[in-house]
Amino acid sequence: MEHDPFKANFDSLEEFADRISEVLHCPITIEDANHRLIAYSTHDERTDAARVATIIGRRVPEKVINNLWKEGIIPALLQTNQPVRVRTIDEIGLGDRVAISIWKDEEVLGFIWAIEINKRLSPDELDLLKKAAEAVKNKLLQLQIRKYKKVERSQEFLWKLLTGHIQSEKEMLESFHQLQITPPSSFSVTVFRFAEEIGEEAEKQISYILQTTQRLKVQLYTIDYNNLILLVSLDSIPQPSEDLTSFVNSFSEKMKERFGIREISAGFGNIYEACLNIQNSYQEALKVLTIKKMFPYETTHIYSYHHLGIYQFLDVILEKKKADNIRNSSFEKLKIYDQKHHSDLVESFETFLDKDMNINETAKALNVHVNTLSYRLKRISEIGDINLKDYNQKIMLYIDIKIEKGQL
Repeated sequence: MEHDPFKANFDSLEEFADRISEVLHCPITIEDANHRLIAYSTHDERTDAARVATIIGRRVPEKVINNLWKEGIIPALLQTNQPVRVRTIDEIGLGDRVAISIWKDEEVLGFIWAIEINKRLSPDELDLLKKAAEAVKNKLLQLQIRKYKKVERSQEFLWKLLTGHIQSEKEMLESFHQLQITPPSSFSVTVFRFAEEIGEEAEKQISYILQTTQRLKVQLYTIDYNNLILLVSLDSIPQPSEDLTSFVNSFSEKMKERFGIREISAGFGNIYEACLNIQNSYQEALKVLTIKKMFPYETTHIYSYHHLGIYQFLDVILEKKKADNIRNSSFEKLKIYDQKHHSDLVESFETFLDKDMNINETAKALNVHVNTLSYRLKRISEIGDINLKDYNQKIMLYIDIKIEKGQL
């Protein structure tokens, strides 16, 4: 009968990692499915820079994960239960190693990494690595069950924060500490809106991206149909708005590149310091998404509520105009003229303001000669009875054009 060195009971995963290292004569690390370090062999000093950084940070560095995706290593590990060889990648401090996925049914629970220092694992040793992956899966499953229970408690707490059901700062802080989460001293709520409802598989992919990114710290997150809602800590971030924008673009790009999920819209609310404002930041993030849907061209590169500018107030202005039956006679004259003469005076004026009243940029955007645009602006002034040197008149017409456009 073939001997299995991993059938004995082990008190801890650290002890199990040491056992694998003894059998294979090489350093071992065990990670969960999101590349967070669970255990590592301790008695072998031979290692490489990537392993040292993983042990110090308790997770695989993001640059290593990104490189392993580009090299096709992680995609391979997510598709097979066989050992996968990884060549040396000097730029990220990664030496030769063999990795194997730990599977439970159709789900990857984690990975075992064996560093090949001064040796190459033989076919028999690769078979032993497969036995190790089979032996450790139940312990990882137990860890996963405990993690899911904590996630459920965290999601319930986040919903209370988002909906204003906790209105005491003291109660909020106590709840953070009960979940063993450090309350953020600076934060924003970010919402990613997917084209379809977020299913179980997409949720795992989202969790993977959030757990492996090291740009910003996501303290809590939950899913509401097709919305992914994050409470992002901005503690000690010198340029929080820029970093949030970078994080939003990075998340969307990785979801597309790694999992083929496209058409993700995103927005984040103002940055606050008091946790009582979590609900406000959430509502602002939703407002950004609403405005981006109404004005996709104008807000393509806007994600922040703060950067919406005048778009923050268009719905308020519209309600005021309706309530008081306010009409813009200049706008109505221009629309009637365009309809009657099949012209584009309204579009030309809108583009003129979009381009910060730059004649050359506007002419280029409209694909007309500068002289043609100058003539159109003159006609707009005459027909609409507008003084184009009066900024108040220009901005009011511009707002009315955007309001009508947003209602279409």
